[in-house]
Amino acid sequence: MDALGYDGMWFNEFHFQQPPDPYPSTLLLASAILARTERIRVGTSIVVLPLYHPFLLAEQAAQLHAQSGGRFDLGVGRGTHPTTLQALGIPAEETRDRFGQSLDVMLSAWRQPTSVPQDSVWPPSSVAVGPMLAEGDSIPVYIAGSTPETVAIAVENDMPLLLSLEPNEVRQLRTYDDLAGRAGGPYPADFSISRYVMIGETRGAALRAVDELLPRLYERRLRYARAQHRDPATVMPIDRDVFLSEQMIAGDARDCIDQLTALRDRTGIDSIRLIFNCNGEIAEERADAMATLFGLDALPALHALPALSPKTEISR
Repeated sequence: MDALGYDGMWFNEFHFQQPPDPYPSTLLLASAILARTERIRVGTSIVVLPLYHPFLLAEQAAQLHAQSGGRFDLGVGRGTHPTTLQALGIPAEETRDRFGQSLDVMLSAWRQPTSVPQDSVWPPSSVAVGPMLAEGDSIPVYIAGSTPETVAIAVENDMPLLLSLEPNEVRQLRTYDDLAGRAGGPYPADFSISRYVMIGETRGAALRAVDELLPRLYERRLRYARAQHRDPATVMPIDRDVFLSEQMIAGDARDCIDQLTALRDRTGIDSIRLIFNCNGEIAEERADAMATLFGLDALPALHALPALSPKTEISR
């Protein structure tokens, strides 16, 4: 991916999975990848802030930033699977305060000596920590979330949003518009949007693969509903046309280029996270083959458009 010209890779954080996830720590994985690459950026989508003491997370992010020569992007969020919170003894109702307070402490510790205050959800500190970054240095921070409370933090801090795919970005952008007093797009270019990708040698082959995928994605949604104790009857079957319009880039290389360019034009967002394995529903070997085909046949054309050159990134 580094050699093919992708701009970044993003990795999701899931803990205590069965069977065990081989890469539950996005930071450890980022360190390994950054050590083996030369130019590609590595991002977290997301680090779940309520799980970490802000001083330790701030220090680890600063280390990755330095080790990589500034190629690390920190995406943060509040939500995670309820069983993760239960396993760690973290009350779900605390996650909102943990998220906001952790972000404030982390950002402050990068810039100046910082203490955890007395009224924090974290134990108050008796010594100040920081600054962890050199003056004028910074780490890109993205915020994921759809609730007004979380999106408000992004608006107040002028931070870009990591936009979701399941569900897609519509709810997040509507909330952002309401809080920022906007009437819709175009949105800041450094927001990051996400799409599944099904690229084939021909449009017909790619669309047939989409039709094979849809029942598996529907079953995946049902599994998640059961795991979250929601009524599976509330999970509606996937509408193929809506899915192709709002969540999927599909076709041959030319189709993918046109769809991505149109998405960038419509939203103003030029950072697009491409999910080739469709959240695990496509075998890794096939996903890697599609990522390679896209890198060879689509990326050069996208990067050759000076006014329309979206940053193209892989999400795993």
